[in-house]
Amino acid sequence: MPTSRGRADQPRREWEDYGFFGPDSPSWQVWTAPTALLGFQRSVVLEHFDPFLAAAVADMYGIYSDPRGRLDRTLAYFLTVAVADGRTAIEASEILMRVHAKATGIEPISGQRYSANNPASQLWIHVTGWHSVLKCYEMYGPGPLSAEREQQYWDDCVVAAELQTCKPADVPNSRVQVREYFAEVRPRLCSSERAERAMHYLLRTPRAQGKFSLWAGSRLMARSTIATLPRWMRQMGRFEQSAAVDRAILAPTRAAIRATGSPRAKLAILRGYAPMTGGVLRQHLYGDPRPRAETITPARARELYGPAAKLRAEAMFAGR
Repeated sequence: MPTSRGRADQPRREWEDYGFFGPDSPSWQVWTAPTALLGFQRSVVLEHFDPFLAAAVADMYGIYSDPRGRLDRTLAYFLTVAVADGRTAIEASEILMRVHAKATGIEPISGQRYSANNPASQLWIHVTGWHSVLKCYEMYGPGPLSAEREQQYWDDCVVAAELQTCKPADVPNSRVQVREYFAEVRPRLCSSERAERAMHYLLRTPRAQGKFSLWAGSRLMARSTIATLPRWMRQMGRFEQSAAVDRAILAPTRAAIRATGSPRAKLAILRGYAPMTGGVLRQHLYGDPRPRAETITPARARELYGPAAKLRAEAMFAGR
């Protein structure tokens, strides 16, 4: 996400509104919890079960040449959509679509052409992201949301999908529909040598590429992340971990989450692990009060701040 002078801890401008969800939303609650880092590691690992996304990641090589930067930019995008104002979220979405537009090629297993902006692949990224963050919040954080707030969370998930190329009718909006979605796509998922390399690289990033923070952080989280996976995902990804380890990791992970729940602790962790994401969270927590204490829809934000709005503004300026 762009920042002034290229620094991740300096916001480019103050946010103007509450974005798409607002301060009372479960999305603000879940996405700003310390469990979101675990959920994010989970989601970027599962992303590679989509063979087209696995091919795109392998061909672009970003997670190997700059793993911290690549992961930081992705997490910053998800957090921006969840808590930033409408203008910032729309601009982040436009940048993401332009980056993904360059990720095209041939998927070697099927021989079919892939595109990172393909709606089906974008839906897999989106659903696994929102599901994983909630899963880790429930397992290691405060626990399940109330039925009403969980429904609102999945309604928010549908809204957030409007910023990607997902087909709105395909986005699940309840726990039951998420389970149905996983059952539907499971026959199309697979693993491969390149996918396994990427998944295990993200679970335990080597120190030479990930520097110290990502090297240490990924290893501290790996067992807790694997413990959240169902058996079929573990088998597909070759994530070997016993039920005894799953049980043993539960209490210390919950204790660590409680210990890092303060704003200061969360920002301290992100400062080394994901500084761009830390900049988003810092502005969310400590930025000036937003002038318009109201939410906005993605459609309205795109109308006001998207490419068409910029073209209108340029035309008006040129006509003066």
